Amino acid sequence: MNIQIQRSNLRIGLLAVVLLAIGVTARAADQPTLKEAYKNEFYIGVAINRTIAMDDAVQADNVNRSLQQVGKDIALVQEQFNQISPENDLKWALIHPQKGPDGYDFGPADAYVNFGLSNHMYIVGHTLVWHGQTPNWVFAGTNAPSMLIKVTGTNAPGGRRFGRGFGYSGPRASREELLQRMHEHIATVVGRYKGKVKVWDVVNEAVADGGTNLLRNSPWLEIIGPDFIAKAFEYAHEADPDAILRYNDYGLESPEKRKKFIALIKLLQSQHVPVMAIGSQTHVSVSSPSYAAEDQALTELETLGLPIHITEFDVNGSQGGQQDNGADISDNAAITQGGLVNDASQRLASQYAHLFKVFMKHRQSVKIVTLWGVNDAVSWRANGKPLLFDGNDQPKPAFRAVIGVATSERANAN
Repeated sequence: MNIQIQRSNLRIGLLAVVLLAIGVTARAADQPTLKEAYKNEFYIGVAINRTIAMDDAVQADNVNRSLQQVGKDIALVQEQFNQISPENDLKWALIHPQKGPDGYDFGPADAYVNFGLSNHMYIVGHTLVWHGQTPNWVFAGTNAPSMLIKVTGTNAPGGRRFGRGFGYSGPRASREELLQRMHEHIATVVGRYKGKVKVWDVVNEAVADGGTNLLRNSPWLEIIGPDFIAKAFEYAHEADPDAILRYNDYGLESPEKRKKFIALIKLLQSQHVPVMAIGSQTHVSVSSPSYAAEDQALTELETLGLPIHITEFDVNGSQGGQQDNGADISDNAAITQGGLVNDASQRLASQYAHLFKVFMKHRQSVKIVTLWGVNDAVSWRANGKPLLFDGNDQPKPAFRAVIGVATSERANAN
């Protein structure tokens, strides 16, 4: 079979059928898939990279997967999940790298959306406005900067997930220029996928991690002002009135960060900003949060009266990552080092079980649970072995624990 045939849609379908027939996840014949186990509770989603969406270049997204491995990844996504998020290809730097209406690169994003449509999946768009992975041209202009913005950490190790930093310190756009660029970008991207992408992360990670400020320092905040969030939601709603618009952030397991998050959402609600769902990334570890702490977090988030989406879920098993549930890419190298904790596989299974029990307890509010990566090999925290499937797409004890939660919780409810 030549390479062109291998990359055809026919090859994808035939390969998926063959892999499913031999049991790509080596699960028991009578064991449900993730999407089957939770079909009456919430969507079970996964972030996919470009190799999966395009069934193409082995080095795409700097994920070193052979075509055979990519085929198995595709089959696993099709088998286990009913919702997808894009790991990178809808972020500004990937879809709109150059200035102007001719500066878009829609190919990978189109492939992502088409993958979801062809597999009848619930499609999420991630992300429209963020201080990371935004090209310098977006903020450039003729105005002298009021202060220097210089944040490091702009590239993820291996390129799997890009930086949350911002390194541009030259002359800036005016408020009006930046609002116009934001408006044009959102109108174009959301408009292109209107009716296909059902949920958008409109603004990502705008809440400050520490100190007393509500919002983190960013060029969006400095140039436009704090209403940049409201404007982004306004433009997204204008582009697709039927899409669910989400604010997304990390570290909400921390009471201090969660307090700021809730204050921001309440402020936006008081201004009638169309925030329709809240996203809790939930990058956690085998050590924390406890069942009680996660239960408290979701209980407090429920006071906002909005659907809760667990948007970027993984559980770090590395020794270096047990005291940090943040998601700052510049910290990632440190918190995935030191080898795995003792009894890592057992502790991972236990933590996944605890957290899914909490999600089930709050299933009236929790509508989506999205794993951030299909397997350990393609995870941005690969060294921490944080997911339900290993690098060969085989189920880990954590997978069986998660399936067990659905079975036992449903039995208890009856």
